[in-house]
Amino acid sequence: MSLGAILAFLAVLVVVFLWGNLWFHLVEGLLGRLRRLLPDRQPPSGWHPYPTEEAPEEQRADDGP
Repeated sequence: MSLGAILAFLAVLVVVFLWGNLWFHLVEGLLGRLRRLLPDRQPPSGWHPYPTEEAPEEQRADDGP
């Protein structure tokens, strides 16, 4: 592979990277403006909320008063 081909490939990668960043920030900006326009009725939930489970009776008895 020649040096020119390697540099051309790296230039394409840089352009793709920059376009991806530009697209990401454009979409995030539009979503942020849309969220400000719409009323916020509930707080956002977590991606993976932990289940709320009660501790078994044996563990609660060992914890003390």
